[in-house]
Amino acid sequence: MRYTIKKFKEEYPNDDVCLEAIFQSSYGDLKVCSKCGVINPKFYRVKKRKCYACKDCGYQIHPLANTIFHKSETPLTSWLFAIYLFSQSKNGVSAKELERHLGVTYKTAHRMGHQIRLLMAQNNYKLGGEVEVDETYYGGDSKNRLHEKRTISDKQVIFGMIERDGKAKAHHVMSSGARVLLPKLFEGVQRGSKVYSDDYRAYKPLQRMGYSHTSVNHSKLEFVKSGVHTNTIEGFWSQMKRSLDGTHHCVSPKYLQQYVNEFVYRYNHRDVPVFPLMIEAAAKRV
Repeated sequence: MRYTIKKFKEEYPNDDVCLEAIFQSSYGDLKVCSKCGVINPKFYRVKKRKCYACKDCGYQIHPLANTIFHKSETPLTSWLFAIYLFSQSKNGVSAKELERHLGVTYKTAHRMGHQIRLLMAQNNYKLGGEVEVDETYYGGDSKNRLHEKRTISDKQVIFGMIERDGKAKAHHVMSSGARVLLPKLFEGVQRGSKVYSDDYRAYKPLQRMGYSHTSVNHSKLEFVKSGVHTNTIEGFWSQMKRSLDGTHHCVSPKYLQQYVNEFVYRYNHRDVPVFPLMIEAAAKRV
């Protein structure tokens, strides 16, 4: 089911409701008060403060502390609407777009965007089954890439892995050498999986590492061979690069991993409403 703007406005009409939702997500199942030890404690909202107090001992809980909302003066309705925009966008949300939507300064919008992307960080899950792997380059000038030696000048390297009809993982890495790519692949793909790649020599040791490896030779215009191809991962790169270029225009190497995480998160949750998941993540400590 889709999560529409109508449903968003019904569920989060004001800051009080937003704060209550975050409190319930973090502390709704609290069994014991950590201060007085009362079983199934009852908490009430402290007037004019963004916190709750235990009815028995007065111990205060601050549900926004150490979350992405920590010490922010921006209304919670604006924060949650920004998260909603991220959850609905296919191509990402720029800081200038947040600035226009929320009526905040560019500095505030820029910080909010990076804080929201923290909710989309990749965890330690592993891929399996049929997995396509590939490396791509972002930024800089295309003439600075030397195809034969796989060296780059001012371009950034991104290494990706993607299951057929499954999840994806991608990392901003220092180089495209085997010493960098193979450890990332070993961390992200289960042994025994079928790994498909192009003919790049860095992937040659995969067979010895316990993977079933087959490749296609793009240099000889070989793109599909008996079900072996890298079209899935290349489609992911295409969508990500169009979005980065069209929405953000330029992303610095310092923050590139956050943007990569954002597009991996969208891909991995493409079949479910993302907004409720992001609100649940936003209530957790960062």
